[in-house]
Amino acid sequence: MSVFTRRVRGFRLLDLVGIGLLVAIILGVYLAKTMAGRERAEIAKIERQINGERARIRLLQAEVAHLEQPGRLERLSVTYLKMEPVSAHREATPDQIIDLARAGPPKKAKAVSAVAGMVDGSDSIPGVPPPPPPEANPVRVAQAQPAAPAGVAR
Repeated sequence: MSVFTRRVRGFRLLDLVGIGLLVAIILGVYLAKTMAGRERAEIAKIERQINGERARIRLLQAEVAHLEQPGRLERLSVTYLKMEPVSAHREATPDQIIDLARAGPPKKAKAVSAVAGMVDGSDSIPGVPPPPPPEANPVRVAQAQPAAPAGVAR
């Protein structure tokens, strides 16, 4: 008796192996299709997020362009910082610029360390602001306010 002709409960063994392989292939295709559908949904979700971020980038670029308008900046600097255009007598000539470039950066004063300041007995410590004078923050005593009549809002 050969493997190809052997019968199990009326079926040839080759038929049973073929049916088993067919069922395995069907399950494999079904699982692959299900996984592909999930991945397709995830890709669509990520693409929607990318499109939303692109729209947000365009919106932020438009907002930056609005905020950087020279006229708006000039108006704000005049209104809040009390700045004004530079007058002609404050502009440097090319000769003055060359002289400034030759002179190099201004010399910096060497800062005294906090420890050296304490040893010398000076009152000021670099990096620490001095305390305000006592009259700068006077203590105020709270005064009782008369009660308002019922139904009258303050």
